[in-house]
Amino acid sequence: MKRHYDYILSLLEKCRTMTELKQLHGLMITTSVINNAIPLSRVVDFCANSKAGDINHAKPVFNQIEVPSLYIWNSMIKGYSNSNNPNEALFMYREMQQKGYSPDHFTFPFVLKASSIIIDPKYGKAIHNRIVKTGFELDVYASTSLLHMYVSCDDMEAGLKVFDFIPKWNVVAWTSLIAGYVNKGWAKKAIEVFKDMEFWNVEPNEITLVNTLVACAQIRDKDAGKWVHSRVYQLGYDPFESDLNFNVILATAIIDMYAKCGDLRYARDLFNKMPQRNLVAWNSMIGAYNQYGWAREALDLFFDMLVAGFVPDKATFLSVTGACAHLGALALGQSIHAYILKTNIGADIFIGTALVDMYAKIGDTISAQEIFDKLEKKDAMAWTSMIIGLAVHGHAEEALNTFKRMQEDANVIPDEITYIGILCACSHVGLVEEGQRHFASMTEVYGIEPTIEHYGCMIDLLSRAGCFEEAERLVKKMPMQPNIAIWGALLNGCEIHENVNLADQVRSCMIKLEPQGSGVYVLLSNIYARAGKWQEVKLAREFMVHRRIAKTLGHSAVELKLLSS
Repeated sequence: MKRHYDYILSLLEKCRTMTELKQLHGLMITTSVINNAIPLSRVVDFCANSKAGDINHAKPVFNQIEVPSLYIWNSMIKGYSNSNNPNEALFMYREMQQKGYSPDHFTFPFVLKASSIIIDPKYGKAIHNRIVKTGFELDVYASTSLLHMYVSCDDMEAGLKVFDFIPKWNVVAWTSLIAGYVNKGWAKKAIEVFKDMEFWNVEPNEITLVNTLVACAQIRDKDAGKWVHSRVYQLGYDPFESDLNFNVILATAIIDMYAKCGDLRYARDLFNKMPQRNLVAWNSMIGAYNQYGWAREALDLFFDMLVAGFVPDKATFLSVTGACAHLGALALGQSIHAYILKTNIGADIFIGTALVDMYAKIGDTISAQEIFDKLEKKDAMAWTSMIIGLAVHGHAEEALNTFKRMQEDANVIPDEITYIGILCACSHVGLVEEGQRHFASMTEVYGIEPTIEHYGCMIDLLSRAGCFEEAERLVKKMPMQPNIAIWGALLNGCEIHENVNLADQVRSCMIKLEPQGSGVYVLLSNIYARAGKWQEVKLAREFMVHRRIAKTLGHSAVELKLLSS
């Protein structure tokens, strides 16, 4: 027995795979070593905590141990907290205490990790109470894990209180706090905490730097992002300085920061230098290209991604459908729609809304309506995309009817963008009274304060209908200074109704503004030309030359659809 015992223990130390472990487990049964707690504990420990282990094999072995040690309980809890079933870690923690075992400073980090994963703040608070009762609130590992649990459960207030009482602010505690602020969307606060961390001379690790770069990207703070990037370099973590031990996550965070801050060329240069890429890196570049209107580059990179063997996910499709909409690429958009239908994300509300938006912007309102009607759940964005698509393409009545259906859904509340679509629809068909009613209800019913875009829609509606006195009163009533779009809306009405006197007044106001495109000045010139005021036409054109305002050239695009027999 002693010979078998020592031999099996030595083999357990050398065990590297579950196949080897199962063979040893069988040998333990045939040699009666299975009755000894120490070899059984070694089996449990391997199954629960080894990278090659299997937590499901550990449980029946654990149940054979009559009096498991606290170490083995902790091994099981740790194994389940790292598994696909973290709830089991909480069950074992409860069972352990019911059997008279008291958790120690190793138990709490594992069980708190499980609470963080399943986002169970109620259970986490119960663990916190236990930590206090057992006197471990000043233990660095327990308190740091407690901080991580609270910020993971979106309770920053409780997390800050725990942070203040941590006896030593280590890099893990600082990183947890920064990550909590980032996940909550409080990017400025996250950057402030990083600066405080630097002040206290705590050296950040790569995870800290990734989270801080994400914060810089969230608020498009390129200066802060460049400073953090310089710290990455100073600390020797810059992945673009060496291909050895390339950290693709940190590299992606750096690229994403520059891309979201609008420095697309530098971001692309870094992207091209990556010796290896993950899907997030591809999505960061494609998404940024789409966000800043570089639609062709977004689609080119999308095809490069497919050639490289990557499978697009939801984030990819959201960007690519946006790029198709920007280019008006109907055939390509249809191909991508067909691709989406072959995946398991076709029923996703965000993908459905993106497809509605794409077809609506391209002008295929029939396809947009079909997809919209099939959406099982419609949020405000889906309704708004449909309303604006119909309004912009001349289907004003359908847009207004869609809005009425939206208002009948108690779970959806219109937002400020919805009302831009509604007011645009009213303007297209000259529904002055209905437009005024919607403009008033926007504030009175939903508490939405009108922006300059809403005022622009209303002034466009009134001036197109020839209600110039009301339009002028609304311009004076606006809480903000009129911009070029407001004066352009008035000029539209002046051209329709040949109101040269008002056009003269608008011209004097436009001269005070910085030039923003040639459209309004060309419109002004046309008004004067129609009225035969050629001197004013000459002055308008000379003004454009003096201000170096080039006439925007019109262009047409033709999309070729390849047909196969």
